[in-house]
Amino acid sequence: MENTKLTARDFAPSQPVKWCPGCGDFAILAQVHKTMAAMGLPHEKYVVVSGIGCSSRFPYYVNTYGVHSIHGRAPAVASGIKLSNPELSVWVVTGDGDGLSIGGNHMLHAIRRNIGLKILLFNNRIYAMTKGQASPTTQLGTKTKTTPMGTIDYPFNPARFAIGLDCTFVARGLDTDMALTSRILERAAGHKGTAFVEIFQKCLPFSEKEFDDLKDPQKKDDLTIKVEHGKPLIFGKNRNKGIVFRNFRSEIVEFEAGSIPAEVAVYDETNAEMAYLISGFQAPEFPIPFGVFRASEKPSYEELYYNQVAAVGDTKGNELETLLSGPDAWEVK
Repeated sequence: MENTKLTARDFAPSQPVKWCPGCGDFAILAQVHKTMAAMGLPHEKYVVVSGIGCSSRFPYYVNTYGVHSIHGRAPAVASGIKLSNPELSVWVVTGDGDGLSIGGNHMLHAIRRNIGLKILLFNNRIYAMTKGQASPTTQLGTKTKTTPMGTIDYPFNPARFAIGLDCTFVARGLDTDMALTSRILERAAGHKGTAFVEIFQKCLPFSEKEFDDLKDPQKKDDLTIKVEHGKPLIFGKNRNKGIVFRNFRSEIVEFEAGSIPAEVAVYDETNAEMAYLISGFQAPEFPIPFGVFRASEKPSYEELYYNQVAAVGDTKGNELETLLSGPDAWEVK
């Protein structure tokens, strides 16, 4: 980190932000500005890379270097940037359609390599920019322009997808809970290796009601659970419900408020199995989890790459020109 004092305002764009009024992207954008300012790096140390979609206008709205690339290819473009200059803080902004449909393969390989990218996947469960088609995260039975009788595709669970790939940092935030999302982004920013952050984000024209229950003051405490390392998994309006893991199965137990039974699990974000179980929670059987599901360490791809280059030393004998003129090359006539 360099001791450069910038504020969130310094990362704001000089041009109007063109999203629909009330779009959840605005809140996420504000938190990214704040997070970058807190990191203390100068503008030129950041690169924001996107694919195609509403969220992918993001690079225009952050006062840093940026690349608005092609559909689904943001992780590949960002990987090249990070590998060329590992000192850069490289952020990928993508949506559920861009990142998990056409870009699913690129996303998969970026995560498995543990390359140092901060991947923000905005999940509004719809193709918004193209006016409301079913996406890979659209819930079963949802009627859209491409599924007028209700979708029959089982939806992607992005957080579980990332945990299944042994991603070293996986979290889920909510656009209306900026305190939580801010904490998640700060931790993602400082993570070495791939940080994958799914953010539930409302789309007013096409999925406005999608997350209403998770935001309703009368319902949200019973429908959601905050996952925090070292703290018991409890939830409910009266804080009288807890999660118990028995034989790799999850159960809900109820108890008298304030008397948490010993069997209620204490969350461990370094435990891959626990992260996988919690990421699979679906309503109405279980509360929807938010927070950091997984945080662990292992060497990043760029670290392994540069260690290997240093170990090999002089690579002139393996350069393309040398190989093409050597005895292993042949000419097809």
